[in-house]
Amino acid sequence: MFRITVHYNHPDDPEKFLEHYRSTHAVLAAKLPGLRSYGWGAATTFDGSKPEHFLVAVMEWDGRDDCAAAFASPEGQAAQADMANFAGAGVDVNFHEVVDVQPTGRA
Repeated sequence: MFRITVHYNHPDDPEKFLEHYRSTHAVLAAKLPGLRSYGWGAATTFDGSKPEHFLVAVMEWDGRDDCAAAFASPEGQAAQADMANFAGAGVDVNFHEVVDVQPTGRA
């Protein structure tokens, strides 16, 4: 499995960011070809302090080539182009093969 993790920096207008993300960007991202899973959420902390990032999104494909093809597709181009409409505070994108580890001590 191949995963992309996207960390969005804190925007100047959090509500505007979330509205655009929910109504536009998440809709575009969900259309990426071959996407196995996609989830996102506003970052939080256990102690109530400001988290390092504002929002985190995680997307997974069967493999690296499937992911590359998705971003080369018209849907991928549209999702990438949309970033300029809401992610002005900056974003970190990480790509990696997933190593699946089963927890020990499970019944």
